Amino acid sequence: MTPEQIGLTGCWQVLAVRRERILLSHTPQETSVEIGYYVTSLAAEESSPQDLGQLVRDHWAAIENGVHYRRDWTFREDHRQVKDWVGAEMLATLCNLAIGLYELGRKRKQTTADSLKNWVERQTFSSAWKQLQR
Repeated sequence: MTPEQIGLTGCWQVLAVRRERILLSHTPQETSVEIGYYVTSLAAEESSPQDLGQLVRDHWAAIENGVHYRRDWTFREDHRQVKDWVGAEMLATLCNLAIGLYELGRKRKQTTADSLKNWVERQTFSSAWKQLQR
């Protein structure tokens, strides 16, 4: 199947990545398999399967180490038990806003906090509002 056939014009390749996960905490060891699909604008002759595999691994490493870790460590996102979909979306939006304000403050050299968690602990509505108005 081509990218155009699935409505993704401008993409040159569709990748299917098979992941097998072994759950170590269960006995006997259970496995689960999932297929992840990715698209790229790289032509087949521009990249080898190994290159594409590395791009996928790098993508997930950046998400896990960059975003997910910060969201879970600072906001305890994995421990939330919000049942309402709208409430969960609202909390995620507020977390994104806080991360954005922190990064903006760091870029502008307006914070001395050494981590997102420390920065969040110092914030009040008034201080966040002031940063939004700049």
